[in-house]
Amino acid sequence: MEKNTLEICCFNLHSAIVASEAGADRIELCADPAAGGTTPGIGLIKTLRKKTNIEIWPIIRIRGGDFLFDEEEIEVMLHEIEACKSAGCEGVVIGMLLPDGRVDKIQSARMIEKAYPMGVCFHRAFDWTRNPFEALEDIIEIGCERILTSGQQPTAMLGAPLIKDLVVQSDGRIQIMPGSGVRAANIADLKKETGATTFHSSARLLKKSSMEFVQPMMNEEQVTIIADPLEVKGMLSQLNH
Repeated sequence: MEKNTLEICCFNLHSAIVASEAGADRIELCADPAAGGTTPGIGLIKTLRKKTNIEIWPIIRIRGGDFLFDEEEIEVMLHEIEACKSAGCEGVVIGMLLPDGRVDKIQSARMIEKAYPMGVCFHRAFDWTRNPFEALEDIIEIGCERILTSGQQPTAMLGAPLIKDLVVQSDGRIQIMPGSGVRAANIADLKKETGATTFHSSARLLKKSSMEFVQPMMNEEQVTIIADPLEVKGMLSQLNH
């Protein structure tokens, strides 16, 4: 039986260390949560690599917005993949589409080739494809080992019926990883309803600033997104119950 695994999306060093110590199997490392995740700085990647043995999979995404990239943006991302490889990452997370909503197989294949021997996961650009079953076959063809998806819905629970169909169609050829809104309170139901064995969550907790002085005229609350270790442990407990 395939082992259940939990990936935690982390936006800073503290979160990644917390998730690792709480027992997560893998880190998707990102910057800029407001944009849905962009490529983290190489300093963060190298520092985390020194501090933990957990699998590190940085997202390779130059900006927020859509998943249609020009040649200059792709060149930047290819350099970022090379940097991740040099830093000792186990994999990278990519996602590119054509204007008509199909997977951009040509440019994705360039990134997969550049990443080798690292693994490659296709991120939630998948959820913006016009035909998820066609996209699934395209992503298998180009050589990704995993797809992160919410089943083309805002949350994985809402998208559970499609995720289940994707798990069936994939037939063990690629991992289908539900993500978006995954928490300890629903991960067992999601596992049962979809048949998936690997899951993605930010285990998100908002941490207030430790600043003693806060400029009241700025009228802005300074908070940091961190991973909640109790939530990580709770999800792992539900998965392995």
